[in-house]
Amino acid sequence: MTENLETYLYISSNTLGIYLYEKKKFQNLYEEELNLINKNENLNFETLSKFLDDNIFKIEKLIGKFITNIYLVIENKKIFNVKFCMKKKNYDKIISKKYLENILTEAKDLFKENYQDNKILHIIVDNYSINDKNYSHFLEDLQGDKLSLELKFIYISNSFSLLFEKVLEKFQIRITQYLDGYYVKKFFESDDIQLTEMISKIKDGFNENEIKLVPKNTRKLGFFERFFQLFS
Repeated sequence: MTENLETYLYISSNTLGIYLYEKKKFQNLYEEELNLINKNENLNFETLSKFLDDNIFKIEKLIGKFITNIYLVIENKKIFNVKFCMKKKNYDKIISKKYLENILTEAKDLFKENYQDNKILHIIVDNYSINDKNYSHFLEDLQGDKLSLELKFIYISNSFSLLFEKVLEKFQIRITQYLDGYYVKKFFESDDIQLTEMISKIKDGFNENEIKLVPKNTRKLGFFERFFQLFS
């Protein structure tokens, strides 16, 4: 059963939360939250360390094994976003997946060049425009000689992410993926579902316009499969 279990750590200015989530049953097997008395965007990492110390062992005892990976969800003003607009001439007339892949790769490289020492959390396509006609999502093999993409990169600095990694290293836990809590909640703002289900869905590609950031050894198949190696 452990392959269906995931551990999420949620951090905001007023709450710390840790959850053991069972994906098949869409339920929390363990959850603990701490309301922070001194609400502050500048997290007290000693408080975080103690919170983890109080809960990690309980989860490990519950599942009968060590926690080695965790998904970190952050709501903080140190999470930034920037928009890119990529406009390209298409000489093949057909807008193929391969053509889209090339543009996304170029956009990723452009971000890396201009925002060095930062870690990408999410890459989202806000709009596709083919021959000046807008589409909410990508439709394969449309005809057109002009493609424009409106992209949003959500990111944090490497120095900020390192602070979390150092705390979790004490427990021999690696951060599998960072997620922006604001983005996760906003995407489901009209749905009555629990936070952990939101996290699970977003990280598994529920938003068809998000370019997935996953480990290189993934077996997951999907539309953006060929981008996995590029954005890992």
